[in-house]
Amino acid sequence: METNKKIAIIIDGAALMQKAAENIAAVIEACPGYSAAVIQAQGFSGTELLPAHAVFLGCEEPKPSSFASIETFLGHINLAGRPCGIFSSGAKGLEYLSALVRDSEIAADRPFQVENGAIDREKLKNWVQDILQKG
Repeated sequence: METNKKIAIIIDGAALMQKAAENIAAVIEACPGYSAAVIQAQGFSGTELLPAHAVFLGCEEPKPSSFASIETFLGHINLAGRPCGIFSSGAKGLEYLSALVRDSEIAADRPFQVENGAIDREKLKNWVQDILQKG
């Protein structure tokens, strides 16, 4: 019997991050045995992340106010070895997310940058699949 691996995609709510999250979720849902949930950071609860096999975090700008509870949560929990993908539309957002996950020891792989507001679907698909394979 194949188990369903739950993937959490947590975003800041910016339109571009919502679009990226929907594309990530579509790639995940196309992989047998996986399901994805897009979660707005504003309503984040640790109970949504704990059962997740992997997590994707995305924000448009560094340190969005909606990520306050995520910052607290990740600063107090060890998620060593759990696959993680971070994505943003800019280098500063990616730097912020890289620093955010460091204390939790989550296995953040190479980040994905949404360039010029566009999403290269083939690159995104390869990135997502690579992260899922690490878990």
